[in-house]
Amino acid sequence: MALEIERRFRVSGDAWRGLAPGVPYRQGYLSVEKERTVRVRVVGQQAWLTLKGNISDVTRHEFEYEIPLADAQTIMGAMCPMVVDKLRHRIEHGGFIWEVDEFFGDNAGLVLAEIELPGEDTPFDKPAWLGEEVTHDGRFTNAYLSKHPFSRW
Repeated sequence: MALEIERRFRVSGDAWRGLAPGVPYRQGYLSVEKERTVRVRVVGQQAWLTLKGNISDVTRHEFEYEIPLADAQTIMGAMCPMVVDKLRHRIEHGGFIWEVDEFFGDNAGLVLAEIELPGEDTPFDKPAWLGEEVTHDGRFTNAYLSKHPFSRW
């Protein structure tokens, strides 16, 4: 069974900048319910369709399938009312990879960091640039941001 166990934090300050290059991500959502989300994501010349099912605020079922880039672009343009654009920086710290997402467009100004863990209770070292934890605040999911952009809060 494919599980995603993830904690999410706001980022404080700019000390994280320069630790890793950013890669542009573009993603659109076909379903944005708490119980399930369906998204299409484009990174460079590759694309994926991802299905997530809620288990808890920290753990979800996750199934991801590579799809043709042209299909992803058509789905995003025809079926996704809003896309989320961001730069993802993959930063190693304390034996884990932190994914720091710097958002653009209607979500500009928001910077979030996520860490994927092997278990909900797995201990981890927090980098100094980490701010408040927002794992339990659904407003900070990309799915929510696709319908309720940060600039409109």
